[in-house]
Amino acid sequence: MGFKENLKAQLKYADMLVKELAALSGIKKQTIDSYLRECGYTPSVDAAVKIAQVLGVSVEYLVTGHEMSREKKFAYLTPEIRSAIQIIEQLDENDRTIALALLKTLKTHQDAVKHRK
Repeated sequence: MGFKENLKAQLKYADMLVKELAALSGIKKQTIDSYLRECGYTPSVDAAVKIAQVLGVSVEYLVTGHEMSREKKFAYLTPEIRSAIQIIEQLDENDRTIALALLKTLKTHQDAVKHRK
């Protein structure tokens, strides 16, 4: 499947109308319609990124129908961040909520300290 088919499938999965995607992505409805037609135009990289962000998928998924492997997705992260992600994934839902709240509190504190300087 190509971009057109994957975009159609994602719109259906998200239960989203083309006009909603247009409003959320900032891309004209007519332009999105052109991606969905039989002769389907291919979007620019910028447009594909905006569409993918709204639909919550990667551009790679929209183009190929396959998600990037976990290893590739996290390859750019530092070992410390990858380790933190692994630990968070092993927590139950309640503990993940607590961990996220703690991280947000730490970030808020860090931002406040920066603004005092």
